[in-house]
Amino acid sequence: MAAGRERAARLLRQLQRAACRCPSHGHTYSQVPERPTLGNTDYAFEMAISNIRYGEGVTKEIGMDLQNLGARRVCLMTDKNLSQLPPVNAVLNSLAKYGVNFQMYDNVRVEPTDQSFLDAITFAKKGEFDAYVAVGGGSVIDTCKAANLYASSPASDFLDYVNAPIGKGKPVTVPLKPLIAVPTTSGTGSETTGVAIFDFKELKVKTGIASRAIKPTLGIIDPLHTLSMPERIVANSGFDVLCHALESYTALPYNRRSPCPSNPINRPAYQGSNPISDVWALHALRIVAKYLKRAIRNPEDREARANMHLASAFAGIGFGNAGVHLCHGMSYPISGLVKTYKPKDYNVDHSLVPHGLSVVLTSPAVFAFTAQIHPERHLEAAEILGADIRTARIKDAGFILADTLRKFLFDLNVDDGLAAIGYSKADIPALVKGTLPQERVTKLSPRPQTEEDLSALFEASMKLY
Repeated sequence: MAAGRERAARLLRQLQRAACRCPSHGHTYSQVPERPTLGNTDYAFEMAISNIRYGEGVTKEIGMDLQNLGARRVCLMTDKNLSQLPPVNAVLNSLAKYGVNFQMYDNVRVEPTDQSFLDAITFAKKGEFDAYVAVGGGSVIDTCKAANLYASSPASDFLDYVNAPIGKGKPVTVPLKPLIAVPTTSGTGSETTGVAIFDFKELKVKTGIASRAIKPTLGIIDPLHTLSMPERIVANSGFDVLCHALESYTALPYNRRSPCPSNPINRPAYQGSNPISDVWALHALRIVAKYLKRAIRNPEDREARANMHLASAFAGIGFGNAGVHLCHGMSYPISGLVKTYKPKDYNVDHSLVPHGLSVVLTSPAVFAFTAQIHPERHLEAAEILGADIRTARIKDAGFILADTLRKFLFDLNVDDGLAAIGYSKADIPALVKGTLPQERVTKLSPRPQTEEDLSALFEASMKLY
């Protein structure tokens, strides 16, 4: 009897030692060793995107959406030019049809500044709105995101949520109001992302706010709105899509980004390349290769313009979670330090380097530089854009992609480098200085860079052809 009891007790002890220790079956979570997180690279990534609705004429549903949300006081944001054009009229018709009460703010600045953000924020705070609608390009949608954020957190200082090191980069923990974004350009992908970019005039540099919390509730992607875009706006918007796709696909992988956050609320929106973002980036790049030239050259090509509208959202899903790197990091001072350049087809009263143009002008130099890391990805991108890589050597990937981009840009009559938009070698120190605070994106470059590297990249971008 005693011997039997001892055998039973021994068997129970063996079963306990062999029992599953996973949280689902274990009774003491402390038995699972905790992964050290501080000071090492991340081990996870997450995907955050807005809901998206696509279709010709789908803007007519926006009044019903606001009714469904129970919105009683809506802020409609746009800019002066768009306020007279069909996209805004389509929204206004839907709001009227469904009896939606709204106030319009049409003072959004193309390429917004800290002051233009603050003006919109003041309007939003006074209005006490319970929902927002943004109709426009990235400038309008980003301004509306900022207005929603600071109206929802009225005690916050403006720099509280601005990206470090310029601002404090605090996580957003307040609940925001619903925001419906209706993009009218095919470039920023802002309808899918939690990013809002602006010029910080005091430092003459672009920065922004990056948080999943500020992404729109819904992006209404209506290809009819692209039909009124002039040629150069189509081109520059498309170059933004191109670089979003290329940069997110070639970015530092998420599991090489450091430090690993101690709390998931601190995991950045821009996490590094990852298997899901890769799918969207490559798909967007293939659409750009097939349709961008057609969309620019023929405003009546509805198929091309509709596909570029989708490509913008696809690339937004990719880079909104993977991030961008050097083309964008270097573009911010290019835009912020603009002298007298005024682009064709932009009806503005101030000097302006369109965002997509400021990004793409450095792309040949950047990808020749970054291709030392993951050259196979750079070669794959070159092939998608039309390069014949059958006899290519992997060590030449950067040069092949750079040459492919130069040819692509030359065919589309893009300005011949930074010199053509007013910069010279004497401006390089200021351009480098303006790039250094952009660590949020420059650290996602697969290849680390020194100030001397940045100087060389700006110099190589002075002339493209």
